[in-house]
Amino acid sequence: MTGERLGGRFARLWTASTLSALGSGTATVAAPLYVASITDDPLVVSAGAAVSWLPWLLFALPGGVLADRMDRRRLMVLIDWVRVGALAVLAAAMLADRAGIALLYAVLFVVNTGEVVFRTAAQAVLPAVVPRSMLERANGWLGGGTQVMQNMIAGPLGGFLFVLAASLPFALNAGTYALSAVLVGLLAGTYRGGAAPRGRRSVRAEVAEGFRWLWGQRLLRTMTVLIGLLNVTLTAAVAVLVLLATERLGLGSVGYGALFTCMAVGGVLGSLVGDRLIAAITPTWTVRTGLLVEAGLHLALAASRSAAVVGFALFAFGAHSALWNIVANSLRQRLTPPELMGRVGSTTLFVAAGGNCVGALLGGVVAARFGITAPYWVGFVVAVAVIAATWRVFDRATVAAAYAEPAARKPAPVP
Repeated sequence: MTGERLGGRFARLWTASTLSALGSGTATVAAPLYVASITDDPLVVSAGAAVSWLPWLLFALPGGVLADRMDRRRLMVLIDWVRVGALAVLAAAMLADRAGIALLYAVLFVVNTGEVVFRTAAQAVLPAVVPRSMLERANGWLGGGTQVMQNMIAGPLGGFLFVLAASLPFALNAGTYALSAVLVGLLAGTYRGGAAPRGRRSVRAEVAEGFRWLWGQRLLRTMTVLIGLLNVTLTAAVAVLVLLATERLGLGSVGYGALFTCMAVGGVLGSLVGDRLIAAITPTWTVRTGLLVEAGLHLALAASRSAAVVGFALFAFGAHSALWNIVANSLRQRLTPPELMGRVGSTTLFVAAGGNCVGALLGGVVAARFGITAPYWVGFVVAVAVIAATWRVFDRATVAAAYAEPAARKPAPVP
């Protein structure tokens, strides 16, 4: 790995993140298999989706406040051990044949809530772990490790372990979180965002402070709004992709899965070469090209009947998504004051999650009302409108100035 240049602390953080991605990915695959082994009630099965996304809507913003109030390393370790305990209870109950769907969903809700706060804290920790000039490479390696584990290894591993014993994927997840806690705990130094405030203000006031700062930053504000808006169209597209694959492209289950493999491979490659590619074409053209790819993806899904064309479009989108995340995360980590890093990051996660939820609901509704390709035509129109509205925002001089600018000063508190 690039540990010699990124440093030993990053190597530990990367290993912890990658192991956690493997464990959580296996549990994500195993959970619906366990539910389906007990009931075929669609309402009960679909409730698992709510367990996955509700914590992001409920706890992302408070989680950002927590990440700014506490030492972030200690917070991450605490969350990992809480998740270890919850998953250990679930695995033990499964071994004793005492588990049920209610316990499974309760544990997953706890685990996913922990993930919301953990990810917020981890993003805020990174600028203190690696040099400022290495943020793109660090974000790329973190994204690449997660992509490989969750999208390439965890799926088949989770299914295999579940066949051996229903408790094994969750026991593995507990083990990976335990290793993550140990590795993060070994990070030297303190990771508090700034000096502790003299008087503790309300969560609402602290969330408002982070939001006000973010809204005052044109580049970050634009990227955050775009993440939410484009997540609506992307999730709507993915929600009915299985129908497009089977009814329009004539693919079976293997072919449908191969489409996601194309996207995953693109994401991994984009993550691993992202820092060099971004340096070569500049962050400005990385973002602008990504917006063009976004429009191209929806156009290909709407107009093409070729599985090869759709597969290539998904591959390109996977690479674009990885590059976009590298630029967006690195830019936010460069510009945000350390004491606001948790709240600004959590606001971005909240907006992204909100877009996912809206898109998941709209995709099926639009397809049912106007036809299977309708969500993709809507996505194409939205992407073209976004390109027209934001092209000048991402001009080279503005983005270059943002990359050169030190973290802004903290604004006055919101009463």
